Amino acid sequence: MTLPLTLDFAPATPAAYDALAGAEGRLVLLLPPDGRLGALARRVNRAARGAIQRALEAKAWEKLKPGEAMELAWPAGLRAEAVQLVKLPARATVAEARKAGAAVGRALGEAGAVVLAAGQRRVADIALGLTLRAYDFGRYRTGEAAPKPRGLVMLLVDDPDAARAAMGPATAVAEGVCFTRDLVSEPANVLTTSDFAARLADLKTLGLKVEILEEDDLSKLGMRALLGVGQGSESPSKVVVMEWQGGKKGEAPFAFVGKGVCFDSGGISIKPAAGMEEMTMDMGGAGVVAGLMRTLALRKAKANVVGLVGLVENMPDGRAQRPGDIVASMKGDTIEVINTDAEGRLVLADVLWYAQERFSPRGMIDLATLTGAIIIALGHEHAGVFANDDRLAAALLKAAGAEGEGAWRMPMGPAYDEMIKSRLADMKNTGGRPGGSITAAQFLRRFVRDETPWCHIDIAGVALQSKDTTLAPKGATGWGVMTLDRLVRDLLER
Repeated sequence: MTLPLTLDFAPATPAAYDALAGAEGRLVLLLPPDGRLGALARRVNRAARGAIQRALEAKAWEKLKPGEAMELAWPAGLRAEAVQLVKLPARATVAEARKAGAAVGRALGEAGAVVLAAGQRRVADIALGLTLRAYDFGRYRTGEAAPKPRGLVMLLVDDPDAARAAMGPATAVAEGVCFTRDLVSEPANVLTTSDFAARLADLKTLGLKVEILEEDDLSKLGMRALLGVGQGSESPSKVVVMEWQGGKKGEAPFAFVGKGVCFDSGGISIKPAAGMEEMTMDMGGAGVVAGLMRTLALRKAKANVVGLVGLVENMPDGRAQRPGDIVASMKGDTIEVINTDAEGRLVLADVLWYAQERFSPRGMIDLATLTGAIIIALGHEHAGVFANDDRLAAALLKAAGAEGEGAWRMPMGPAYDEMIKSRLADMKNTGGRPGGSITAAQFLRRFVRDETPWCHIDIAGVALQSKDTTLAPKGATGWGVMTLDRLVRDLLER
């Protein structure tokens, strides 16, 4: 896994003027809203024959919001292909700083950039936004459409050593987000359950303990709910367990559980053809857990954390699970399968129970692209959060707010349990269209012990976007890695 660019820091001293004036790619000036030019920026303006000052006096600059940019193409007197002027207060918020960096990353070309960031206090956030927005999953494009290597991005700052120190954890987050995006973007003929598991096994090199449970192991454990989902596929079902032990020895870990349906055809209850190609992203929850574990290992998090992902493929076949089948979960509860396209909750049910049986976690969060109903409720702006514990839910929502990742708490309650009652089994796997995301959460709640603080996050609307967002191009977003890393810091590392 490599980041989409190489980034470094240098001192913003008078000697740095040569780097600014000689930049052949983009020359970026991060400037306060009043357009005041510092010493180095004034020298650049003189070399550009006053073009920068004239641009700052135009109404276009006045209309820009913090983090937004305007540019001058092929400015006279400079070698740069463009000068980008980014409005950013010296005391910018985290969101403004990342947005400013993203403006640079969005426009970044092959020749790289020199960024004058003197006076900025959130250099790491600027660099993080730049890195995340420069991401481009283009490994399957060839010829003229193939992505070009990015040139070096040099940030001129007041204190390069402090910037590098602050960038260490930010780089770990960026790697985790990009790892998640890569996983979600891969086609299902490449990212099979076996390939996914192999990529997670490679995380051992970062200090994670990784264990892969095969179908025989899962059968012995009684995970028949999970195994039933994948029995119509040639790809073997697996559960991957990733452990990071950076906290106190013997202290109970926090558990993160991810749904990893590498392709979801809907099974016998097959989905409509239109849009089915996007079901390569139905392993998004597992992707986020994988990206989080990568981040925690890279930054040597002082916490005990375990990540578990259930990897399956849901396909129609002569052996596939049928509507009307009844399966027994690892917990022992029986489930009537009403719709084979409500498969993710069957996977999570067994993995959630296994996580508690094996690790007795101090808390547990699962993530899944679980329901289309959450998109109807919240659109593509927020993930849906369901919880049995107010304190954990509040901490999660606070972390999401701090990282600028939309999340909204949804209701739960006994009335919704009535909707998943089965005439033949302990429960059925869907309660129909009304409250579909809530009844799915109520289903999962049955596999969470009362003493375990738990949140379920339905990321169906935020894992993949049909248009660019502030920090990501169209496609996989990596939503959740930043939020959950922040949550680990807030809850476990104090």
